Amino acid sequence: MIERINNNQMPDMGKESSSPKSKPAAGSINNAADASLEVSYASLIEKAKSPQPENIDAVERAKQLLMSGQLDSPENIRATAEKIIEFGI
Repeated sequence: MIERINNNQMPDMGKESSSPKSKPAAGSINNAADASLEVSYASLIEKAKSPQPENIDAVERAKQLLMSGQLDSPENIRATAEKIIEFGI
């Protein structure tokens, strides 16, 4: 059978898990680094600057309606006010 088994070969696992944690490096104690996220909105701004074709058509149609005075009717004003109340600005 197995004659030579050394019970001291395995380290005591309990000692390792309960041992105090090592101290952080001296430089990291006084580290005043800002942990806030840096967000770049440049891509969103560029996307907003380049109008989509469907938006150009809608803007042109709205401009024509404003210039013709068709949007100044009491019915349109009331409908717009109701949509603002319903959907918000």
